[in-house]
Amino acid sequence: MIRREPWFSRRFTFDLPVSAVPGLLERLRGTPARVEARVAGVPAAVLTRRWQDHWSIQENVGHLLDLEPLWLGRIDDFAAGRLTLQEADLLNRKTDEANHNARDLGTLVRGFREARAELVRQLEQADEADWLRTARHPRLHAEMRLLDHAFFVAEHDDHHLATITEHLRRSD
Repeated sequence: MIRREPWFSRRFTFDLPVSAVPGLLERLRGTPARVEARVAGVPAAVLTRRWQDHWSIQENVGHLLDLEPLWLGRIDDFAAGRLTLQEADLLNRKTDEANHNARDLGTLVRGFREARAELVRQLEQADEADWLRTARHPRLHAEMRLLDHAFFVAEHDDHHLATITEHLRRSD
C-alpha cells in the first residue's frame, strides 16, 4: 500500500483557477457525510483505539471539528484584508486535551456537520473578488487566496479521512 505523506511535510501549489470553486465547495460540503459513512457501524473499541501513539479514529473526527474555528477565522482574515492568516496550534493541543475518545461519536459528527455547514455557508457568500483575495499562510510562508484556503481545508479533510481508512484496515 502507498503510504501517505505526513501533513506537515506536504507542499502545496496554489494554482487552481477560480472555476474550481464549485467543486471545492462540494468537497467541503460532503466531508461530514464521508466521515459518517466511514465510521458507521464501527465498534467503539475500534473507534477509540490508538495506533503507535497516533490519534484514534474518533480523535481524528474530533480534530476535524476542533479546526473549524480556525478555518472560519481565516475566512474572516481574508475578509478583513489582513496580510497574514491566523496561526494554527501546530502542537494540536486542543485535540490532545479534548479527550474525544470519551465523547459520544454521534455528538462529534453532528458538531462537525453543523460547523462545516457554517463554513460552506460563509464561502458561498463570496464573490469572485473575495475568492481571489490573498494573505500569507504563516506555516507555509506562501501567499494564498481564499480559493487556496478552501483547497487546503479540503486536502486536510482528505488527509484525515485517509488516516481513518488506514486505521479501519488495521482493525480487520
